[in-house]
Amino acid sequence: MKKSVLLASAAVMMCYFTSCGGGKKTEAPAEAAETTTTEAATPEYKVINDLPNVDITTFPKDDQGRYIIFDGKTFNGWRGYGKAEVPGAWTIEDGAIKINGSGAGEAGASNGGDLIFADKVGNFELEFEWKVAKGSNSGVFIMIQEVESEGKLQPSYISAPEYQVLDNENHPDAKLGKDGNRKSGSLYDMIPAKPQNAKPFGEWNKSKIMCYKGTVVHYLNSEDPCVEYHLWTPQWKELLDNSKFSKDKWPLAYELLLNCGGPDKEGYIGLQDHGDDVWYRNITVKLLD
Repeated sequence: MKKSVLLASAAVMMCYFTSCGGGKKTEAPAEAAETTTTEAATPEYKVINDLPNVDITTFPKDDQGRYIIFDGKTFNGWRGYGKAEVPGAWTIEDGAIKINGSGAGEAGASNGGDLIFADKVGNFELEFEWKVAKGSNSGVFIMIQEVESEGKLQPSYISAPEYQVLDNENHPDAKLGKDGNRKSGSLYDMIPAKPQNAKPFGEWNKSKIMCYKGTVVHYLNSEDPCVEYHLWTPQWKELLDNSKFSKDKWPLAYELLLNCGGPDKEGYIGLQDHGDDVWYRNITVKLLD
């Protein structure tokens, strides 16, 4: 009896999978069907390599071996992202680089756009001071690549990790993201700065970004780090997968950030025009072997 039942069951299963009754293919039950998802394709792009560059090693050093890349008086060594010149929205005021807010949002002004130091670096310590006006937003980028896609210049932040610069108390972005990962000193939209010790708007903050062989560390008004992450690792991929730059949300940004720095693992340092008044000064870079 037991053997007969087993044989009958086997016959039924064989009939189901071989489409008994005329050879017509039978569809699997709805509950067994799997949903097929189509992965977003990465748009074609090219990296711009024909804009003016400088050699950081020709810049003066301070007594600690750091290159002084802003002299407090001129834009020597700087230019606009994707441009040969400095956009008019950037000025020098009281020894500081200032982005004059347009109120038109990120790079919204016709004479605005991000500012970059025109030499690509890979292993370095970047030190700078910054302050924001009330309700202002900006950021400092590393590993920028100048990228064109679909016939137009793409924003700098799709290729570059961002050290967030923000008025935490008055800008709504501080309450977005997750666990404060859009507050000052954070790796924007990925890792919150801890401790969070940015000073109020109108006061100067002291920051440092160390990048060495893919390890990146943020500092904010302290000798102790507030963020650490590791480029080109499974951890980095996981951070991107859970951010606004994930492959399903932004395929081009995902591709560029996953491989940020390109084949040479180096890129430009940049200051963001987010449409608000922000100042930067005492900007130095120490190259690491």
